[in-house]
Amino acid sequence: MSSHTPYITKDVIKQHGLSEEEYQQIITHLGREPNLTELGVFSVMWSEHCSYKSSRIHLKRLPTEGEYVVQGPGENAGAVDIGDGLAAVFKIESHNHPSFIEPFQGAATGVGGILRDIFTMGARPIALLDSLRFGELDSPQNQHLLKGVVSGISWYGNCIGVPTVGGEITFNDIYSKNPLVNVFCLGIVEKDRLLRGLAEGVGNTVLYIGAKTGRDGIHGATMASDSFDDSSETKRPNVQVGDPFLEKLLLEVCLEFLENDLLVGIQDMGAAGLTSSSCEMASRSGTGIELDVANIPCREPNMTPYEILLSESQERMLLVAKPGKQEDVMAICRKWGIDAAIVGQVTDDGMVRVKEHETIVAEIPANALAEEGPRYERPVAPPQYQDMLQSLMVDNLQDVHDPTAALLALLESPTIASKRWVYRQYDHMVGTNTIVCPGSDAAVVRIKGTQKALAMTTDGNSRYCLLNPYMGGTLAVAESVRNLACTGATPIGVTDCLNFGNPERPDIMWQFVMAVEGIADACRAFDIPVVSGNVSFYNETKGLSIYPTPVLGMVGLIDPISQVLTQGFKRVGDQIVLLGETKEDLGGTEYLKLLHYREQGSPPWLNIETEKSLFTCMQTLTRKHLLQSAHDCSEGGLAVTLAECCLGTPNHDRTLFGAHLDLSQNGLRLDALLFGETPSRIVISVKPDDVTQVLQEAEACEVPAMVIGYVQQDQFSMRVHDTSSKQTCQIHVPVQSLFDRWDQSLASRLESP
Repeated sequence: MSSHTPYITKDVIKQHGLSEEEYQQIITHLGREPNLTELGVFSVMWSEHCSYKSSRIHLKRLPTEGEYVVQGPGENAGAVDIGDGLAAVFKIESHNHPSFIEPFQGAATGVGGILRDIFTMGARPIALLDSLRFGELDSPQNQHLLKGVVSGISWYGNCIGVPTVGGEITFNDIYSKNPLVNVFCLGIVEKDRLLRGLAEGVGNTVLYIGAKTGRDGIHGATMASDSFDDSSETKRPNVQVGDPFLEKLLLEVCLEFLENDLLVGIQDMGAAGLTSSSCEMASRSGTGIELDVANIPCREPNMTPYEILLSESQERMLLVAKPGKQEDVMAICRKWGIDAAIVGQVTDDGMVRVKEHETIVAEIPANALAEEGPRYERPVAPPQYQDMLQSLMVDNLQDVHDPTAALLALLESPTIASKRWVYRQYDHMVGTNTIVCPGSDAAVVRIKGTQKALAMTTDGNSRYCLLNPYMGGTLAVAESVRNLACTGATPIGVTDCLNFGNPERPDIMWQFVMAVEGIADACRAFDIPVVSGNVSFYNETKGLSIYPTPVLGMVGLIDPISQVLTQGFKRVGDQIVLLGETKEDLGGTEYLKLLHYREQGSPPWLNIETEKSLFTCMQTLTRKHLLQSAHDCSEGGLAVTLAECCLGTPNHDRTLFGAHLDLSQNGLRLDALLFGETPSRIVISVKPDDVTQVLQEAEACEVPAMVIGYVQQDQFSMRVHDTSSKQTCQIHVPVQSLFDRWDQSLASRLESP
């Protein structure tokens, strides 16, 4: 074993999050001992957050190719062809650890980072969605986290002028010490003008543009690759501070570069800052980069090369100009008031060489940092408690005795209740592209200059993944597909954010591997490519891990735009039809958690072929304009879905409708019929004259379909017949009462003194 230099002790190596074995790999790559700056560079690039060292071998199982794919994984974001010479560029990222330590800035800089991933590709961002997980709101700390995160998201998005058009929020105490903040962004670019993070052309100039570099965020990537403990509050210096007004200028500057064809490549300085952007650009291109940190604009005095290379200050980009175009780049930056500096050049030796004036302070092969880090196939084993989690004797549970009270309780559950308290803080109309506002199955934005629209949704059910990670993964894909189908869209691509605990634990890796397998199989079945994504490990505190939480951001194409659907009923007298079959699926339901205090059982079993038939049926009905509304059955089951259809679509013309419903138990438990979460079901409303054709189309697609009622004024009325006992259960509630309980739930918890 090589002896360490005096200043690189075992403690220093450990402080940098590296194992002794990894340190020896560094020596092998360099052919010598690293200096402290080089050790810092390796520590951030070989962190879990940047290197994906525990997940990369498993992520290869995801399908990444398809007819729409323009750019798959490996770039700042993925891109899919939407026709008319345009591409949609999108990605989802996590900012979990920073948001727990400092919720406002953690969430705000998460928005800033994902926006830069999009406009770095040359695309103008037109939509944001956020997928959030918090502990239950009876805790003041959880309320503080929610308020801080929502404020950070709204502040950054509203200031930069990109609408937050949708998302999802789930509440469970397992997230009290590890909230999840996942942010999705989508932008539009001309397909043949897509920019990439390349450093090609030996001798080409490397430029730094954007905010000055400070000491904020140093070792942020390393912090995001570690579990929390009692000292987590001391990590506040690792959380960056954002400036959305500067980012708006940076966005316009980057798009002007594109318009004038000035760049070879460009990359955001995200996690690991200048280090990651330089080595990744060089590695992708098979070149090298030489930088002089003495030329980096700094906002703090006496910053060392170590600090400059590892800083994660926000709103900064690294770019390579085309030959002779560097002065044009600088002129555009001056016009917009953006700092810019020539900091280096492209070389041909494959090295990232960092100088301070004429002194070399770091010299590392780019591939060693970006592509040749550790790869671990960690031990995988189901947890000993898995059988206990899946065991549920439904017959031992008392069936629901007051379905009206149960329905109201579910509508008030923060996970199901209206998120208006959250999204009213977002400007979701800026840019005037938004067609379907937050609160429906999926957000929809128009593509200006075309007759098309894009639908977007974020989905994931962590309780399903806890009980059966493989099935949880497949169900997440299926729900995303249903949500898009209910807006009239055809899925064309997906991005994933995989949030898990400590990968060094075999039970956590088992959850991860099985969930990835489930996502991969379902995406293949639907022929939907995964074009980008993110893995967030170490979401645990004091050994208590979050539930496995894979979140999908799926994008669908609506063509023509006249096919757009929403979930709310539209007209009194329309017939209500249930597509799909209800089974006794109570395991893992929100009903079971809320009314029986259990998170147990097997999640609903998904038959992919059944789900595909339902999707085909929805496409046919949509194309033939036979639908007035559509809403998928998910959390809360059929009764909640029907109530939500009555509560309207949260656009400017929200109208409440009632419903008259007649159901038969058909041998099911009453609670399974009303609140079970059987997948592959959609509630639609149709004009009376179209009912026969709708039922015929469903039959042709081999999809069970049944008229279960009609739309009426004011009252939500449901009768359930039990043919075996000849008893009838009734729910009869004014729709306004349903709306009030559902709409005020979050506000009553968050605005009470």
